[in-house]
Amino acid sequence: MIRDNYEKLCAGVEVRENLIRLREELKEENGRREFAYLLGGDFSKLCELLSHEDPKVRKNAALVLGKMESEDLLPILFDAYRKEKTLFIRADYLKAMSGLDYRPLLSGLEQQLAALRDVPEWQPEEWKHVSEEIRMLQTMVLRCSGVRHHRFSGEKEPEDVILLTNRRQREATAEQIQKGKITMLAGGVRVDGASLKDIRQIRTYTELLFPLKTRTLPADQPVQCGELLAGPVLTLLDRIYNGAGAFLFRIELRGQNAGNSPRDERSSRGEHLPRGEKGAAGSDLFCVGQYQEKKGIYLRKLSDALEKASNTRLINSVTDYEVEVRLVLRKDGTFAAMLKPSSSFDGRFDYRKEVVASSVSPVNAALTVYLARPWLKEGAQILDPFCGVGTMLIERSRAVKTGTMYGLDLFGEAIEKARRNTQRAGCTVNYVHRDYFTFTHDYLFDEVITDMPQAAPEGTRQALRELYHRFFETIGALLKEEAVLVIYSSEPNYVLESVRSLPEYCIEKRFLLNEKKNTTVFVIRREPK
Repeated sequence: MIRDNYEKLCAGVEVRENLIRLREELKEENGRREFAYLLGGDFSKLCELLSHEDPKVRKNAALVLGKMESEDLLPILFDAYRKEKTLFIRADYLKAMSGLDYRPLLSGLEQQLAALRDVPEWQPEEWKHVSEEIRMLQTMVLRCSGVRHHRFSGEKEPEDVILLTNRRQREATAEQIQKGKITMLAGGVRVDGASLKDIRQIRTYTELLFPLKTRTLPADQPVQCGELLAGPVLTLLDRIYNGAGAFLFRIELRGQNAGNSPRDERSSRGEHLPRGEKGAAGSDLFCVGQYQEKKGIYLRKLSDALEKASNTRLINSVTDYEVEVRLVLRKDGTFAAMLKPSSSFDGRFDYRKEVVASSVSPVNAALTVYLARPWLKEGAQILDPFCGVGTMLIERSRAVKTGTMYGLDLFGEAIEKARRNTQRAGCTVNYVHRDYFTFTHDYLFDEVITDMPQAAPEGTRQALRELYHRFFETIGALLKEEAVLVIYSSEPNYVLESVRSLPEYCIEKRFLLNEKKNTTVFVIRREPK
């Protein structure tokens, strides 16, 4: 097929169509190898097509050449790119070069980027294609020259922050805040004048956001939003970060009803934005009031305006960004604006590099431990019968000094990952690759802390129910009198059934974390005989 397409192309038969077919064939490594063998290093025919009268032929010829992985083609592609007058295909030459070692062209790429940015104003019909070219150039230059991240230095002065938390247990985070004015929000806590040094020690919030003080941001005016955001974003970044160079950012849109098509109100759930309907072409829409636009175009307009208004001190980068500009749509059609630092800012759970599908989130593990803290014993001997990758035990060790800790799991991969996570966390746990129900030990434990299984090996609801009952019937043989069990479970009814059938257990406290998933934390005490 590759030979046939190439021979037709050389004969001038359906040139554009055969180039497109070749591109499809070259997506696979075997296809690229076969085509390279066929050409034998002779790219002359494809290079001729870079001067073809049809711009789409030039575009596809460039993209095919880019698949050939030959640095000898770089000067040819770059020369064709600089001569190209058709705006909508210029970015494709850059895509072709981006897969090659284009470092010798860095100076020329930087000059092209500066020239595009120096144009005072582009026509609306031109800007869509120019912005794509600028974005491609930015990506290539940053990849080649290296990304210079800034150093966070915002712990010196009080700051206003929003801490997103578990909605049912906001107070658990609020009561740990020592400084600042606290305001309870629906999904978290706002703290005005917070000490960031203290805040970053709290392990029970999911996200930290800095509210931005802006003028009204009309969501149906993306360019105006970008222009109004630039000043407040830079003011905050210059205050909390040190270092020279541009800041890399991405934009995240959220909010109730935004992104819904008027033709499909069923999609209105107040979830992450944009989540619009699928149009005829399969592309999402960003919608607010009567305003509708494809979300990709909307985000491009907004981020381009933000870059331009900041004199490119802010550069959009969806992969290697330092900060996220989060815009939350209000009911009145305006945005509330916040800034979220990158993950490197939050090092609370850096130890947790290894996970499996059923792993509890580290924030939920930390919240579980915090809620149970009044019942935890210093120097306790602790067992996690279903330890997974070790998150519960690691978080338990962070809260109150422990004695010996044991973690069991049937899943060997989880045990290996738990060992690596625990080593990174700098604590000590004895992990055993074993079914809990076959485990015996020389001495008894003071505490059990565990994330209960969400499924039984047999795979049925009845089997899971029986697993819960069997667990509570047998765990007493490993426990001291008045031992404490901290149980994280999405099957609270199975916990209640099991405990009520066994007189030696007493539920001390029950905390609901998630109503939809029924996630519940139980603190259970073993009664003395």
